Amino acid sequence: MNIACQLGAHILGLLLDVLVVDALRRGPYRRYPFLFLYVVADFITTVLEIEPSLYLNGGTAAERHRWVVLYWVDEQIIQALLFLLVISLLYRASSQTRQRRTMLLGVIGATLLIATVSLLVHYQPDVKMGKWMMSWTRDLKAFAAILDLGLWATLIRSEEKDYRLLMVSGALGIQFAAGAMGQALREMSRATDTASGVMITIANLTCTYIWWQAFRSPKKKLQNTYTRNQAASIGRIK
Repeated sequence: MNIACQLGAHILGLLLDVLVVDALRRGPYRRYPFLFLYVVADFITTVLEIEPSLYLNGGTAAERHRWVVLYWVDEQIIQALLFLLVISLLYRASSQTRQRRTMLLGVIGATLLIATVSLLVHYQPDVKMGKWMMSWTRDLKAFAAILDLGLWATLIRSEEKDYRLLMVSGALGIQFAAGAMGQALREMSRATDTASGVMITIANLTCTYIWWQAFRSPKKKLQNTYTRNQAASIGRIK
């Protein structure tokens, strides 16, 4: 992306982060603490990355190295928070499951195992940091997408639907899928950097926008909307 589009995406992303934080601070952050923490971290890392990203193409080798290190450190912080967010949502969605704690421990163990094995497979000290980090991040995003599918399936099976939680998990699914595909495309060919970057950016902005819509509306309104849709569906069946 050119500098103008890049700055525009950063500004729009920061604006959406502020809107989500503002909607969450009115009360929902108590039920979604990891989502609140993730959005705040996303805002901070975006602010930190704006200035060095401007020198990515025309800067010195030292400036480019600074950007690469900052980007991948921020990326792993964000990825860790995303895993914590998905795991917390899974725990909440499985409130009616008897083996709730066992499931939670299993998910945490599987996450740590996948992350460790993938790191051992891809880590190469004699290769540029961005190359092996890209492969590792791709695997993490793919596994996060699988966890989100499990979350979605749990929510669909639940007799008492939480419309807001469905929106949050659905938005995450969009972000995870685009992130995994984007990283895979970059590994296939550097010529896809711009296209994959645009796809990931749009997915991230869409995810944040959906979160804003989910929390800006009163919960009763969301529940009433679901109730009306459910009643309409029953009426059509009859």
